[in-house]
Amino acid sequence: MTSSTNHKILRKAIFPVAGLGSRFLPATKASPKEMMPVVDKPLIQYAVEEAVSAGITEMIFVTGRAKRAIADHFDKAYELEHQLEKSGKKELLEIAQGVVPKGVSCTYIRQTEALGLGHAVLTAAHLIGDEPFAVLLADDLIHGEISALKQMVEQHNFYGSSVVAVQQVSGAAISAYGVISGVQQGDRLYLLDGIVEKPKVKDAPSDLGVTGRYIFSPQIFEHLRALKPGAGGEYQLTDAIQMLLMQEQVIAYEFHGTRYDCGSKLGLLRANIELGLEHPEIGNELRGFLKNELFQKLQ
Repeated sequence: MTSSTNHKILRKAIFPVAGLGSRFLPATKASPKEMMPVVDKPLIQYAVEEAVSAGITEMIFVTGRAKRAIADHFDKAYELEHQLEKSGKKELLEIAQGVVPKGVSCTYIRQTEALGLGHAVLTAAHLIGDEPFAVLLADDLIHGEISALKQMVEQHNFYGSSVVAVQQVSGAAISAYGVISGVQQGDRLYLLDGIVEKPKVKDAPSDLGVTGRYIFSPQIFEHLRALKPGAGGEYQLTDAIQMLLMQEQVIAYEFHGTRYDCGSKLGLLRANIELGLEHPEIGNELRGFLKNELFQKLQ
């Protein structure tokens, strides 16, 4: 595995947010699943904050129908800010104004057809140009002392390679993931030689499943353009990664942190409870409720 310093700085991130969120109906009938709250912030804000922590300054949202709430969330709310300022609610005003940090821009582009993750990423190609870029899936909330994407950027900066986030997955659950094969190069670091989308347990090449964080070189776009639709007419990002690693070095990184699958109801509930326990405003009260009231009901 080779290192390189001859590459451009990572400035841009794509957020594919065009999905229907049907698992959360009826809550998502009129509101995007990415706006589902974990404690006091929507899922998409956690993803954007992670990107900001990694040095990303240009956020590109690939949206779909009925996703206006995402743009509204990251827009300036003049009436709300005026009312909070008028009422002397300084702390709440700072929260409202801090949703998008200074120096960070947001761009929105419509994915007109639901043709899969690969197609969603390709939709934003003209906004990326010839630069490396990140892809973050808001469904995967990753919580840790150092953000997963920041850890990946460090690997990208050293090796100059595309980076795919992975985690160990046990048992039958592996069939729900893209699964990598590769040669371990160091602590939590693997040189990819293959990737398989949702294999049967007996056919899985490893126990390392791909999670919703990626850093790509712009060469991924030529492979996305060459893709043929797979099952359900969708264009699979994993197929393009398989093609990319035949052309250039691609590494997998097993990040430090806890991933919550907030595309599932149980995962979203778990994230609310565990992050709620760490919240400075409600953590102690929630801990007391779980210990003294909820635990008794489970007996």
